[in-house]
Amino acid sequence: MRYSRMLIPTLREAPKDAEVVSHQLMLRAGYIRKLAAGVYTYLPLCFRVLKKIERIVREEMTAAGAQELLLPIVMPAELWKETGRWDYYGKELLRIKDRHERDFCFGPTHEEAITDLVRSELRSWRDLPKNLFQIQTKFRDEIRPRFGLMRGREFIMKDAYSFDVDEASARKTYARMVEAYEKIFSRCGLKFRAVEAGTGTIGGSLSHEFQVLADSGEDAILACNACKYAANVEKAEVKKGPGTRDQGPGTQNKKEYHKVKTPGKKAAEEVAAFLKVKTDQLLKTLIFETDQGPVAGLVRGDRSLKEAKLRDLIGCEWIRLAEEETVRKVTKAPSGFAGPVGLNIPVYVDQEVALMKDFVVGANEGDHHLTGANLGDFNITKAGDIRAAVGGDLCPRCEKGKLEEHRGIEVGQVFYLGTKYSGAMKAQVLDKEGKQTTIVMGCYGIGIGRTAAAAIEQNHDEKGIIWPLPIAPFQVEVIPLNQDQAVLEAAEKLYADLGEAGIEALLDDRDERAGVKFSDFELIGIPYALVIGARGLKNKEVELKERKTGKTNNIPLKEAIPAIQKTMSS
Repeated sequence: MRYSRMLIPTLREAPKDAEVVSHQLMLRAGYIRKLAAGVYTYLPLCFRVLKKIERIVREEMTAAGAQELLLPIVMPAELWKETGRWDYYGKELLRIKDRHERDFCFGPTHEEAITDLVRSELRSWRDLPKNLFQIQTKFRDEIRPRFGLMRGREFIMKDAYSFDVDEASARKTYARMVEAYEKIFSRCGLKFRAVEAGTGTIGGSLSHEFQVLADSGEDAILACNACKYAANVEKAEVKKGPGTRDQGPGTQNKKEYHKVKTPGKKAAEEVAAFLKVKTDQLLKTLIFETDQGPVAGLVRGDRSLKEAKLRDLIGCEWIRLAEEETVRKVTKAPSGFAGPVGLNIPVYVDQEVALMKDFVVGANEGDHHLTGANLGDFNITKAGDIRAAVGGDLCPRCEKGKLEEHRGIEVGQVFYLGTKYSGAMKAQVLDKEGKQTTIVMGCYGIGIGRTAAAAIEQNHDEKGIIWPLPIAPFQVEVIPLNQDQAVLEAAEKLYADLGEAGIEALLDDRDERAGVKFSDFELIGIPYALVIGARGLKNKEVELKERKTGKTNNIPLKEAIPAIQKTMSS
């Protein structure tokens, strides 16, 4: 491709609203342009990158036994009402009406549509397993789209859905998809970790995120320094220590608790300072609303409670921190003074709480706390791991390691769904005994544009993008340093030879200064450049320049093709 014929509108400065590096560089290097909030046009360079990522995804999905199809973007509301997500999904679901005032939505994901297809077409266990995928535009009406392709409203996604006759075979499919994802992101040239994750609005009981490691990542992840265990902070487990317990009444009091006045002291740090105790001697009581009614969650005063963990411990569909009105109704006190003693709602405690005694809790009375409280002073519905893991915690899976903190960018996620959707939508087949059985499902997503953006976050410098070779828009850029006829002819021949050798090349045939060409080469991030000037041509040489390292090497012009082939394969 000739530079002069391509649409590559580079900018010297990034727009002020571009917050992260990938957003800034994609705008500056002429990869994307904003049409509306969270909605972007993919310009030719970006389109080439996306198609390369898509090709890798298609090849690995096909190798793993999945078949490609294409589902409608617009879906009728009736399907989403069958699973309850028409209401549960919230305002991120873009709802539309047709001319007959019938309700539809623009697909943010396609569990309902694919399950409807399968329940209509599959009849017997002999029809299973099936794994179907598509690469398609999605739309999620994010409340605050930001970071360019990292968190847009309209985006390209690969979503796959598997269907198996039982849990055992479904988990085997899940494992194959995890392996396929590892191959995909490895082939894209990315450094990543597969981490255990929550299931969010998709649901299910098992999930892994694939996180590209980058200092600018918006997700916090914890990984063991001695084994392969890794999880996002919402899901990261805490090692169960000695003396922890699961449920039942607490131990007998060590001493009687006393009510003390704590005027205006609500936060754990404030209460601890006022009472002259350490924060780990406090017990925080947080009130939540769930689909099962109000509940209390208890963690040590120096810890943070993770809602996703509490939701899993309860087994509820949704959970959110209670509003002030609910807190007052449940505790008879304003927020900040809740405590477990005397509460008439389910009480869930962190496993670490079982090791505590003579602690401080809220008194369920404004401006008051209880000191000397113990587990026997209140009923525990269930205990479990509900606190946030932190760097330095012992690994929950091995005996040697500790958890270390990293930053990551989620580019893909896999879910074991079980019968969440197939059960709600009555997707069944006849088993070997001729009885109706509900199909077991999994789903698997990859953000195509997000993967491109994550690659930039992981691979850039102060000059611009440094694309990993497998997903770069071009592999080599041919740069003639001037408009000398002999130089131009040599550049044209080299460009043609690269094409014949199957190497994707961009010829910078613009009538521009050498400095401009080099700056644009570094900005748009092509992995290699072959530079031809009058002096080098006189010596029958061409300069090979590597974008990542900046290293240059003069090679004989006649050996340029095998030299670049060797360099790219090393």
